[in-house]
Amino acid sequence: MSIKEPSLPAELVDRAIYRRGTLAVYDRIVPQRTALLALDMQNVWLRPGAPFHTPNTIDTLVPINRLARALRAKGGTVCWFQQTTGAPGTPEYWAQYFDNFVGDQYRGEAVAALTPGNALHALHDALDRAPQDLVLPKYRFSAFIRNPSDPERMLRERGIDTVIVAGTATNIGCESTVRDAMMLDFNTFMPHDATIAPYYDGHLAGMRSVMQAFADVRGVDEIVTLINAG
Repeated sequence: MSIKEPSLPAELVDRAIYRRGTLAVYDRIVPQRTALLALDMQNVWLRPGAPFHTPNTIDTLVPINRLARALRAKGGTVCWFQQTTGAPGTPEYWAQYFDNFVGDQYRGEAVAALTPGNALHALHDALDRAPQDLVLPKYRFSAFIRNPSDPERMLRERGIDTVIVAGTATNIGCESTVRDAMMLDFNTFMPHDATIAPYYDGHLAGMRSVMQAFADVRGVDEIVTLINAG
């Protein structure tokens, strides 16, 4: 059974709209000024037996591919972000996280899996990718923090003012990226049915925070409708 539900719980909606009076934040999407930021859709999360395997992450492949196709067809930008690290002792190694939040018995395997060149670091084969898509590393949960690729600059240079954040995990990478994107003054969307977390309460926790002040949260159907109308 999927940890996601087809619609948002009424309690979350009520908490989100008490201050602004409506669930929707933005009334349109201009595709040519919009980027899909698809986070961490890598084998390390999708392949059984991998260090960070989250079984229900597979449920996000179809909706993320749908968003990518719709946006690409209307002239938008698709960015695939890969969680990445270097070896311990290198500048690319995130010691604060790996040394404190990953147990000794798992750390070596986890670091190896997130190192470029490892098969588990690769994006999943079922993703609908195209040659014009951007494929970028990220070295923190947020795509915008301490990222030498400078995603903000890359998006601004393409005239992007709106981002759609999807992938895994709802309450970690997706929430972190959405928070930073909104505070960098991007219009932000996060589809509740194209994000995932290991547990449903984690998924809801991420949605609860994001809906209140950081993103327009809707289903993929509604976001695709806005894209196609743009």
